[in-house]
Amino acid sequence: MANAGMKPVAGLLLVLNLCMYVIVAAVGGWAINHAINYGFFIGTGLHLPAHFSPINFPIGNAATGFFVIFAVIAGVVGAGSALAGLNHVRAWSTESLPAAASAGFIAWTLTLLAMGLAVKEIELHGRNARLICMESFTIILSATQLFYLLAIHGGLR
Repeated sequence: MANAGMKPVAGLLLVLNLCMYVIVAAVGGWAINHAINYGFFIGTGLHLPAHFSPINFPIGNAATGFFVIFAVIAGVVGAGSALAGLNHVRAWSTESLPAAASAGFIAWTLTLLAMGLAVKEIELHGRNARLICMESFTIILSATQLFYLLAIHGGLR
């Protein structure tokens, strides 16, 4: 690729995104574990209520369950796309660009979906500090992943 000036920028954004995606996935894993341990329990011989939701989290609000599930998926896919990005930044060639770009684009779209749910969760109020951290990282990741995609495509010229 002719423009190697974008390589350090792409590498910095890649490392930043990898760390943030791992943090989002870890906090989301904690939230899922907390929901499993302290969520809805029903005794033997009793029936589920009519309006029972399997995505019921004892922390947060009505959007928490959906946000946590999609944030964990975005975190895992984003970490995987960062591995493809590491290969591209190392090689910095047109042969490695399609894999890094497509994986990065899929991770970005999933992050945008999780960001939308984070905004809804912020609007509904009633969440703890860990969820606020995960919301913040998801919103920041939606921008930094876009900048990473623009940086690796900026090296084409």
